[in-house]
Amino acid sequence: MSQSQIERESDGISEPHPNINIQKPRHQSSSDRDSMTLRENGDNSSNEAKNKGSSDGDEKPRARPDGKIELREDDCYDKLGFVFPSWKKWAILSAIFAVQSSMNFNASIYGNAVQPMSMEFGISEQAARVGQAVFLIAYAFGCELWAPWSEELGRWPIMQLSLTFVNIWQIPCALAPNFATIVVGRFLGGISSAGGSVTLGMVADMWEADDQQYAVAFIVLSSVGGSVLGPVIGAFSEEYQNWRWIFWLQLIFGGAVQAIHFFVPETRSAVLVDREAKRRRKAGETNVYGPGELKEHRFSAKEIVTVWVRPFEMFIREPIVLCLSLLSGFSDALIFTFIESYQPVYEQWGFGTVQLGLAFIPLLIGYFICYLTFFPFIRRHSQIRKKDPDALQPEARLYWLLWIAPLETIGLFGFAWTSLGPPHVHWIAPMIFSLLIAMANYGIYMATIDYMIASYGPYSASATGGNGLARDFLAGIAAMYATPFYTNLPKPYTLEYPSTILACIAFCVTIPIYVFYWKGPVIRKRSKFAQTLASDRKAAGGRRVSAVGEKADEGHVEQP
Repeated sequence: MSQSQIERESDGISEPHPNINIQKPRHQSSSDRDSMTLRENGDNSSNEAKNKGSSDGDEKPRARPDGKIELREDDCYDKLGFVFPSWKKWAILSAIFAVQSSMNFNASIYGNAVQPMSMEFGISEQAARVGQAVFLIAYAFGCELWAPWSEELGRWPIMQLSLTFVNIWQIPCALAPNFATIVVGRFLGGISSAGGSVTLGMVADMWEADDQQYAVAFIVLSSVGGSVLGPVIGAFSEEYQNWRWIFWLQLIFGGAVQAIHFFVPETRSAVLVDREAKRRRKAGETNVYGPGELKEHRFSAKEIVTVWVRPFEMFIREPIVLCLSLLSGFSDALIFTFIESYQPVYEQWGFGTVQLGLAFIPLLIGYFICYLTFFPFIRRHSQIRKKDPDALQPEARLYWLLWIAPLETIGLFGFAWTSLGPPHVHWIAPMIFSLLIAMANYGIYMATIDYMIASYGPYSASATGGNGLARDFLAGIAAMYATPFYTNLPKPYTLEYPSTILACIAFCVTIPIYVFYWKGPVIRKRSKFAQTLASDRKAAGGRRVSAVGEKADEGHVEQP
């Protein structure tokens, strides 16, 4: 299937399931059509929204049998994040960029404390890496546990709570009298980290699926970029300060971004609708309630279990989430394993602690270059959708990845055989290949995340939580085997063989990208959340919905 076919074929999940009754789209009044215009142009100012929004239109909120009137998104669209002015959206996103960078910074800077901690506590360096593995594995599950609560209670309180706990757990690590305290603190810090699932959910709160790609690319850059900042800054701390400063730096960074985030407004649509309902009641509309206010037994034991289970259910039962998360996770684990080779590889050229930290800068350059390369394709897709909103299938978002993904295999092969050291190779050669590896890693993360957010809309936090689960869990496992992998293979190619093996694995791991590109519509037909969201979007006239119909409130969605 060519790209043009991907662009022109109709969406493979647009038709509702034949055995499910879908509510018919209601008649569009003039105010409804104006509201649709707003949804298609999410960057319009809030003042324009107030003039065109449907809150003052002919359509009335939905009346319930108990006499209460339920306020819906269509009734107060001008109050939602989609109509924030562009400057406000990007100001919020810049704050979230800093938050996400700090969380990934916490995950990566720990490596610079391994050697000094092992000396102080009298443990092996391999044992000291347990703190790294524990944090990453706990972080993987933290993303899953926090994400659905941000969908129920709002992004702001969940992120503030997460940052508070993360910062608190830095203190016992910095003051630790023994290594056990560090392991416990790292575990609690990891499980307290909300991670990219919440920050990416905020993108879905402010941009419609067709307009979100620039924002997704920006947030993904913060995630991978924060991972590189850790070893760069950590190298200077390791060289000139006590190892405890590794944790004080995390606390300083985390405290700063929490202060910035404090001024970020709520973006979750369901929460904003509830707030508008309360405002209207104070203004005299005594019988108007938001959807969250009308939920019965909202925080019962069953509801709590349902909310927590949702991301794990999506990870296991949704083919899109499962396959793309594993793809992204294996890629991240390969990168994490490859990074562990930096010390033995660059020590051949006499690199010290600071020079080793600076050797990570090509990764950051590679991430930024790949970030920029997505722009022409995003712009082209936007132009196509302006002419025909139905011209592009979601698989079109994977097109550039078809060309970027092979760089991972090429980069790993090249890095492997430029690791021979002097006098055979100059140190710049492996750095160039590491840049290519970074480009591929960014491309895989960006394209898979973008594809999932487009497919799952309001439940993108739970869907992308699966991506975070796979990436961090597999990276956590890699933390324990990576160093032995690069030190125990036969000579004389102890450093070259491991990277070559990783290149072969990378080749296999990238194959599913091409399967999804050509077979994506068939796979999406088997995704029950995607099926239901597509049906609800059709019922809503092609617009985004904040929940998967009433079935979502009951914990049910359509069966494939």
